[in-house]
Amino acid sequence: MGLLGTGVIGGGWAARALHYGIDVIAADVKPEMESWIRGAVANAEPALARLTFAPLPPKGKLTFTTDLRVMAERADYIQENIPEVLELKQRMLAQVSRHAAPDVIIASSTSGLTPTDLQRDMLVPQRFLVAHPFNPVYLLPLVELVGGARTSPATIEAAGIFLRYIGMHTLHVRKEIPGHLTDRLQEAIWREILHMVNEGIATTGELDESIVYGPGLRWAAMGTNMIYHLAGGESGMRHMLAQFGPCLKWPWTKLEAPELTETLIDRMVEGTQEQAAGRSIRELERLRDDYLVAIQQVLRQYNIGAGATLRAVEERLYRDAATHAGDLAEDSGTALHLIASVRPDWIDYNGHMSDFRYTQLFGEATDALYRKVGIDQAYRDGGHMFYTVESHIKHEGEAKAGDPLRVDTQILSVDDKRLHVFHRLEHGISGATIATGEQMHLHVDNRAAKAAPMGAALLAKLDHLRQAHAKRPRPAEAGRHIGQANG
Repeated sequence: MGLLGTGVIGGGWAARALHYGIDVIAADVKPEMESWIRGAVANAEPALARLTFAPLPPKGKLTFTTDLRVMAERADYIQENIPEVLELKQRMLAQVSRHAAPDVIIASSTSGLTPTDLQRDMLVPQRFLVAHPFNPVYLLPLVELVGGARTSPATIEAAGIFLRYIGMHTLHVRKEIPGHLTDRLQEAIWREILHMVNEGIATTGELDESIVYGPGLRWAAMGTNMIYHLAGGESGMRHMLAQFGPCLKWPWTKLEAPELTETLIDRMVEGTQEQAAGRSIRELERLRDDYLVAIQQVLRQYNIGAGATLRAVEERLYRDAATHAGDLAEDSGTALHLIASVRPDWIDYNGHMSDFRYTQLFGEATDALYRKVGIDQAYRDGGHMFYTVESHIKHEGEAKAGDPLRVDTQILSVDDKRLHVFHRLEHGISGATIATGEQMHLHVDNRAAKAAPMGAALLAKLDHLRQAHAKRPRPAEAGRHIGQANG
C-alpha cells in the first residue's frame, strides 16, 4: 500500500494496514514526517493489540520516501492524504497517476471534494475513487467509497475487497455530492454548535454533554433513522413522522454557519481547553482509543454496528489461519500458541490481572485448539461440541497492564470422548510462567444431551497433536490439587 502524504490520516491508514499484514510505503515531501508517522503507528499499536484475539498475520513493514515516483512505482494500491486544496490534489494525483501502473487503484481520503473534480487530469482516471475514512482510521471501520464520472464499477468493487480485508466497513455512496454522506450530517450539527456558542446559549462542554449522555450512546449501534423508527412505537416511522413532523416547520435550526469572528474562535478554544483539563492530545487520543476498543467489543457480542464489522474480520482471520496452518502431519503444524496482552480494563484493585481473565485466556487458547483441528460453527451446528467438565488454575506470577502474554497449549491425553489439555501462560518477553491451567473436556451430543464419541477424523487429528506434544516433558503442575491439607 502506498501513501501519498502522511499526517494524521496517513498515519492512521499506515497503522491499520500494517496491523493486518500489509506492507506500507509512505511518501511525503518533508523528511521529518518519517519519524512522525512511525510515532503515530507506535501510538496506535496498544489499542489495535487489544481489539481482537483473532490470529493476525505477521505485521507489515513500513518504509518512507520523499520521492513520489518511488512510492508510485512500488505500490499496488495508493491512498492520497494531502491537504484539502483542490488544485494541489489535482496536480499531485495527476503526477502519481503517471508513475503508477495502469491497474493500480488510486484513492483519495478527501472529506469533501468530489471525485470527478479530482480525477480530471489523471491518466487512467477509471481506476480512481474517493475512499473517505474517519479519525482514528486504525479503529473506526467506516470508509465511504465514491466514484466519479469516469470511475469504473470494477474499481469500486476491487477497492472494497481490499478495504474489507483490512477490517473496514465500506459504504458505497452511489451519487457523488460535496461532503459525501457522513460529513454533511456532522456539518449540520457543527453549524448548530457554532451558533449556540456564538450566541452564548451553551458552552462547548455543555453541548458535548448533550451528545455524550444521550443520543451518542444510541448512535453507536443504531443510526438516527432507526432510533426515530423506534420512537414511533408499534407503528414505527409512519407514526413518528405524523406526530413530530410538524416540528420540522419550527425555527429550531440555523443551517447557515455564523461568521467565524475572533470572539467565537476564542470561545471555542477556551471551551475545549477547559474540557481537556490539561491533558495532552496524546493522552486524549489514548483515552479515545481505549473506549473505542471497548465499545466495539461490546457491539461485537450483539453483531451490530462496528461490532459486526469486527466480527466479520475476525471470522476471516480465523479462516485464513486455518488455511495456512499447514498439514498436521508436519511437526511445524503441531505448536499451539495464543498471543495477547493485558488490557487496562482487565486490571483489578490490586493493579494485577483479574482472576476471571485467566479463565478467559485459557478458554481462548482452547478455542484456538478447536479451530486447529476443524471444530468450527458448522461442527457445532451439527450438534456436537466439547464441554469443560473440570478445570484447575495455578497462579505463579503477576500480570500487569500492557504486559505481553503467550499461552502455550499441550494435549496430555485424548480418547473418543475425553480431551485433557494443559495451558501455560507466560510473559511474552521474559518467558516467565504467570499461571498454568488444566482442563478436562467431554465430547457431547447436544441433541441427546449426553457424552458421545467424536468422529474418527477428529480423533486422529487430536491424537496426532497428542503424540507430538508427548515429546515434551509432562508439566510438573499437571494433576495437582489445592495445596492445603484437609483439617
